[in-house]
Amino acid sequence: MASRRALTTLLPVAQRAAPTPVIARSIAIALSRRQYHQQSLQGPLYKHLAQKQPVHSTPVQRRSYSADPPQDHSSKIYDFSSLQELVSNPSPKVTIIDSREPGELQQTGHIPHAINIPVTTSPDSFFITEEEFEDRFGFPRPAKDQELVFYCKAGVRSRAAAQLAKQAGWEKVGEYPGSWLDWFEKGGKVERS
Repeated sequence: MASRRALTTLLPVAQRAAPTPVIARSIAIALSRRQYHQQSLQGPLYKHLAQKQPVHSTPVQRRSYSADPPQDHSSKIYDFSSLQELVSNPSPKVTIIDSREPGELQQTGHIPHAINIPVTTSPDSFFITEEEFEDRFGFPRPAKDQELVFYCKAGVRSRAAAQLAKQAGWEKVGEYPGSWLDWFEKGGKVERS
């Protein structure tokens, strides 16, 4: 059992006069646990750490979990002037895709000639069949030989959409990182539906 001195240091002042058997037992258990932990800190591992020597001398090897070869995930990057040129002189080989939600387009408008394929609510849009795509969006899916240029509000969703398009087989993929905020701030043309 715990010593009388230990009991008096752990008991609140009001209970020092007459500790109850339950309190005395709780204090005794606490003290025995403290002694156990102090003794266990003197084992070989702790002595080794006290000498400040490394625990392992072999280097740690990193494990690779992917069997796929690394792929180039970079996209062609468009700035305001290059996208403005594309809007002024549209090409049938390039499709501008707004990856924001339809409600956002109704509030702000969109870049002229852009089609809306929302990445948040339809992340599978490039993986579904052409018929499903047309039923869902009301226009034909862009051909795989077309260049797709993605934008959103600030460039985050457009990057995700560009990566999804690449995974689905489109090779010519571009991004406008400045996206809608940059376009609107620099006075780009706005089309409203």
